[in-house]
Amino acid sequence: MPEPPLLSVRALTRSFYGVRALAGADFDVASGTITALIGPNGAGKTTAFQCLSGVVPPEGGRVLFAGRDITSWPPERISRAGLVRTFQIARGIPRLSVLENLLLYAKAQPGETMWSALIGGCRATARRARDRALAIARRLDLIGVANQPAGALSGGQKKLLEIGRALMAEPKLVLLDEPIAGVNPTLAERIAAHLESLRAEGITFLVIEHHMDIIARLCDPVIVMAEGRTLRTGSFSEIAADEAVQLAYLGMPA
Repeated sequence: MPEPPLLSVRALTRSFYGVRALAGADFDVASGTITALIGPNGAGKTTAFQCLSGVVPPEGGRVLFAGRDITSWPPERISRAGLVRTFQIARGIPRLSVLENLLLYAKAQPGETMWSALIGGCRATARRARDRALAIARRLDLIGVANQPAGALSGGQKKLLEIGRALMAEPKLVLLDEPIAGVNPTLAERIAAHLESLRAEGITFLVIEHHMDIIARLCDPVIVMAEGRTLRTGSFSEIAADEAVQLAYLGMPA
């Protein structure tokens, strides 16, 4: 019997000011994959991410994650369950250091209260969080800038910090929003290699990306959305040869 998908989206709908952004999207994400979510502008990809991460509640449909119905859960509860998203524009706090930005997203952040200061267990938790942040910074080639303010990073380093922020939450599934956008080719290759390595260690990814060479290298399967619905799902070669996909992107078969 096949393993159930880590994420199942069924008949997801959402409108904004009378415009239907999602019109019954259906797709699955299998555990241990890097799955692409692609489509022309206005296809509903970002709205899908917003609904999956709890930022925007869907109007209809269901979202199942790791066997639980998480439809309309608040973002913090979804994140604690292991489903975490990144953003196309990095959300780090510019004046804080890279390390401090990572620590903000530690899974069991005790905070700075008198009560937590009196409890040794909280100090131990803080030490573990710092150790994890340092390990993630080292893994993502950010250790050399760990004490620099996040605002001083290059565009590619900010993308890596976004991935690091997600990793601090100890995710099962990461929703990656254009992790390569605006990044130079050398750093794009490094980001791709990091994603392959993380996938090999058991983290699952659902990726919105417009660079087809990266999609072809990293992602299987590929989900294509158009007009708020799932149009096709398949391997990159199957998707690239599909006339319906060509029509959605180009207006005519390639």
